[in-house]
Amino acid sequence: MLLLTLLLCFSPSVLGQLEESQLGDDIDSELVDFELDIAPRRVPRQVKTILSKETKPHIQELSIKTTIISRYAFTAVHCAMLNRHSAAAEGVFQFQIPAGAYVSNFTMIIGGRVYQSEVMPKAKRVKQDNGKARNKESGDASPEEVEVFRMAASIPGRNRAVFLLTYEELLQRRLGRYELVTSLRPLQLVSRLSIDVTIVDHSPVTDLQVLPLRNGWSTNTANGPNAPKTPAKTEPPVTTAIKIEKNVCRITFSPNIVQQAKITTNGILGDFVIRYDVQRDMGIGDIQVLNGHFVHYFAPKDLPVVPKNVVFVIDTSASMLGTKIRQTKDALFTILRDLRPGDRFNFISFSNRIKVWQPNRLVPVTPLNIRDAKKFIYMLMPTGGTNIDGAIRTGSTLLGDYLLSPDASPNSVSLIIFLTDGRPTVGEIRSTAILGNTRSAVQEKFCIFTIGLGNDVDYRLLERMALENCGMMRRIHEDADASAMLKGFYDEIGTPLLSDIRINYTEDSVQYVTQHLFTNYFNGSEIVIAGKLSNNSAESLHVQVTASNNDKSIVLETDVPLRHRQTETEKHVKAATAAMAAGAKTPGSGVAQGLGVALSLIADDFVERLWGFLSVKDGLRSRLRSQTSREREDHIQQATNLSLTYHFLTPLTNLVVEKPEVLADGTMAPAPTTPPSAGVAVSTANELPDDAEDGKPQKSNGAPGSQTSSLSNMIGKVERRPAKKSITFSKTSADGDPHFVVEFPLSKLTVCFNINGEPGHILRLVSDHKYSGVTVNGKLIGAAAPPGSHKQQRTYFSTITIVVDQPRRAYIEVTPKKVILDGRDRMVLPCHSTVAVDSGALSVSVAGKSNVTVTVGGNIVFVILLHQYKNPAPYQRDHLGFYIGNSKGLSHNCHGLLGQFLYEEVGLAELPAQGDMKPSSVLKVKERSVPVVQKSRRIYSGTQSVDCWFARNNAAKLIDGQYEDYLTSHMFDTGDRPHGTNRV
Repeated sequence: MLLLTLLLCFSPSVLGQLEESQLGDDIDSELVDFELDIAPRRVPRQVKTILSKETKPHIQELSIKTTIISRYAFTAVHCAMLNRHSAAAEGVFQFQIPAGAYVSNFTMIIGGRVYQSEVMPKAKRVKQDNGKARNKESGDASPEEVEVFRMAASIPGRNRAVFLLTYEELLQRRLGRYELVTSLRPLQLVSRLSIDVTIVDHSPVTDLQVLPLRNGWSTNTANGPNAPKTPAKTEPPVTTAIKIEKNVCRITFSPNIVQQAKITTNGILGDFVIRYDVQRDMGIGDIQVLNGHFVHYFAPKDLPVVPKNVVFVIDTSASMLGTKIRQTKDALFTILRDLRPGDRFNFISFSNRIKVWQPNRLVPVTPLNIRDAKKFIYMLMPTGGTNIDGAIRTGSTLLGDYLLSPDASPNSVSLIIFLTDGRPTVGEIRSTAILGNTRSAVQEKFCIFTIGLGNDVDYRLLERMALENCGMMRRIHEDADASAMLKGFYDEIGTPLLSDIRINYTEDSVQYVTQHLFTNYFNGSEIVIAGKLSNNSAESLHVQVTASNNDKSIVLETDVPLRHRQTETEKHVKAATAAMAAGAKTPGSGVAQGLGVALSLIADDFVERLWGFLSVKDGLRSRLRSQTSREREDHIQQATNLSLTYHFLTPLTNLVVEKPEVLADGTMAPAPTTPPSAGVAVSTANELPDDAEDGKPQKSNGAPGSQTSSLSNMIGKVERRPAKKSITFSKTSADGDPHFVVEFPLSKLTVCFNINGEPGHILRLVSDHKYSGVTVNGKLIGAAAPPGSHKQQRTYFSTITIVVDQPRRAYIEVTPKKVILDGRDRMVLPCHSTVAVDSGALSVSVAGKSNVTVTVGGNIVFVILLHQYKNPAPYQRDHLGFYIGNSKGLSHNCHGLLGQFLYEEVGLAELPAQGDMKPSSVLKVKERSVPVVQKSRRIYSGTQSVDCWFARNNAAKLIDGQYEDYLTSHMFDTGDRPHGTNRV
C-alpha cells in the first residue's frame, strides 16, 4: 500500500552498498548531527563504547509516524539497519503493536531489492507452538495489550536494510479518554529516533496529555484502567513537543542518542503514551460520511446511572496464596465503597468448594451489608483446586433466580465479574463443556466479565466465555499491581448509563452495517458503528437510537444531511493531509518523510477502512456465536474476504514475504529469473479462543528452508506463490479521455477515434451477450479541461463492468481502487495489492497499482489499466483504460464500440485533389467511406506511441449507427440494441 511512495523517497545510498569511507565515520558523524546541550564532540565515553562494540547490525533510524483521523489510527514504522562488517549478519526487526490492531503492510528493502508482503488466506487451521517464553529483551508489555511483530533477515556485508511496517487500529474510549500507546523497545541505542503523531478530529480535542515513558505494570486508577502506575512527576518525556491548532494536534518526540542513554542503555525505553478526548454534543452522536461509507460515534453523557445487579465470583484456590489474594482483597474493599444505594450484590468464592456469602439472594447496599461483606472478604483463605465450571454455574443460578424474583428491578443491568488465576482442575475441566454449561446457565439474561490474573490462566477459555455472554475479558500480568487494575476494570463497567441499545438507519439507504445492537453502554466508553451507503442519491439518512435508562425508554431520532456531512468530513481529512504533508517537510531521512506522505494517501479512505476493520472484528466474534458449522464457515469466509480486501493480518490470514538470499561471502545472491517458490509466512497471535483445542499449546509446521518469522513468536504456514505470467495485449483499447484505438491485423492498419460523452454516460464497449455471454460496459466521469484546451471538459472511465452469462451469471466491477468479483462468492479485492482469484466462469488477477487482468473461459482476456494520481491537477481524475488482450472466444457477431471491429477488414484509399482541395484519405469500412487523417496516440500508460488513422466527429460513419446508440441504462445492462448501417 505504501510501497510506491516509500520507494520514491529512497536515495541510492540507502538502497545500494556503502562506501568504505562511510563506514568508518558513522558513529562520530551520527552523534555530531544532534543538537546536544553539550559540545558536539563531548559524547559520553560509555555511549561510544556501546556503539563501537556492537556486533549485530546497528539501527541507524527508527521513525514512527501515526495519523489519527476521528479515532482511527494509521501507524507507519520505518527502521533502517546498518551492517558495518564485511560478513553478512542477521538483522532482527522487532516491534510491539497493540493486540487490537491489524498489520496492513510489511516491506523489506535489502541489498537494493524490495521484498513486499502479501496477505494470503489460511488454507486450514494451523497448529502452532506457543509454548516458548517471550523474549525478555522484547520488553515488558502486557500480554493482553500488545503482540510482537518479529522478522529476521540476513543483511549483506557493508549494506543497509530497511524494514517498513504499517498497522491500523480503532482507539477505544475508556473512562472518558482515548489512549495511543507506541512501543519504543529497539533493544539498542538508535542514532535517529523519532515519533510523530498527528491527531485530527471532527470535534475539538480536549484533555490532551502525554505521559512519562511507561515501563511498569501497575495502574493508577486516577488515570484509567490498564494504565501502569505513573510517578508523581507527570511531565512528558524530554524533547516532547506539542502543537495544537483548532482540531489538529501534533506531538513529536525525538531524543538523541545521549538523551536515550540517560533513560536506559539497553534500548528499552518503554511506551510513549498519549491520552485525549474530544468535545461532544448531547444528542444522537457524531456521524461522518466519506466515499459511500459512514461511521457513527455515540457516547452520551450526563445520564442518570442505571442500578446494577452484580455477583463477584472470586478464585480462592491454593495458587492465589500471597500477593494475589492480598491485592484482590484490597481491590474488593475499594469496590465495596463505590457501590451505589440502588445496586444489589453478592460474593462467591471457589476452590474445591464453592461458598456463597448470602445464599439464594442479592442484597442491597446498606452499611450493615457492606460491613458483613468486608468480613467475608477478609476471611477468604486460599486452598485446594479450581472448580471454574461449578463456580460459574452457581453464580449464574444465583443471579438468574434473583432476576425472576419480585425484588428485581426490570431496568437494571445484571453482570457477573469472574476472577481466576488458573485453569480448571476440579469438576468439569473441558473448555467446550464449560462454555456450553455457561451458555445454558446464562441464557442471554446477563453478561459475564472475566479477569485472568497471572501467567497460568486459560485465557482462551476466559475470552470466549466473555465474548459469548456479552462481556469482555481483561488480563493482569503476574507482576502487575492487581489491586489497582482490578479497581480500574470495575470502574469501566461499574457505571451503566443505558441498556438494550438499538441503532437503526434508513433500510433502503444502507447495507453491511456493523454491530448495531448493544446490551449495555457504560459511562466513559463509546459505541462505534460503520456501514455502506447503498443509495448514493439519497439526500439524508434517518437515524434512530432506542435504549433504556433506569425506568425510562429513550428514543433519539434525526435526519443526517449526507452531502453536508460528506463536505465536513472531507474538510478534516484535508486538514489531516495538510498536517502530514507539513510533517514530511521536517528534517529526516527521505524514507521517514515518505511515511508521512504515504499515510496521507490512505487518509481519503479512512471511513471505508474503519468499516472494513470493524466488519472483520464482527465476523470473528460472530463465528464464536455460530450455532451451525455452515453459519460458522460463512462468517469465516466473509471475515477472510474482508481481510484480503484491506490487506489485514488477522487470525484468518498469513502475511507472506519472500526470503532474501545472501551468499557465503556476505554478498547478495543474483536476482532470480523466476519468482521463488516459497516465502516467509507471518501469522497473528491475536487468535480467537476456538483456534486451539482447550487452550493447549499449539505446534508449528514451518517448512524446511523457510525463514521463521512471527507475530508473538507464532509461525504460520509457508505459502507457495505462483509464478507471475507476463501480460501481452493488443492495441485495441479505450483509454484516456477516452481515446479509442482499433487494430486491424489482417489489414495492417490501426484506426483511432474519440467519443465526446457526458459525465454519467455508460458506454457499451463489447456486446456479445447472445453468443459468448460477455458484455463490457464503461461509465464516464468528468473533469475540468486543462488550460488552453479547446474542450470544455474531459471525460474518463471511472468504472468498467464485465458481465458473463454463460454457463451462469457472474460479473466483475473494476474501479481505480477496488475490484468487485461476484461469481461463486462475492469478493472485494483492493487494487493496491497483488492477488489472483479464480471464480469459475471468471478469473481475475490484480497487479497492485498497475492493472487488472480478467479471463473468461480461457480464451477471452481483457486488461484494465489503473491510472492513479498522487497529487492530481484539477483536470486529472483517477481512471481506467480498457484493452482487449484475447478475443478468440468472442463471436463474429460481437458488437459494441470496440467489439464490432474484431473480425472486420478495412481498406485505405486516397482521394485525388479536386480544385483547391488537397488529396485526402478515406477508410473503407463495411462499404462505407470514412474520411481520416494521420495521428499519433500514446497507449499502455504512455509507454508506447502508435500511428493511427483518425476518424472525426465521434467516429461518424466508422461505427454502426450513432454514438447515442451505444449508451446503456445501467452498468449491468446486457440488452442488444439495433444499430444503423450508415451506408454511403
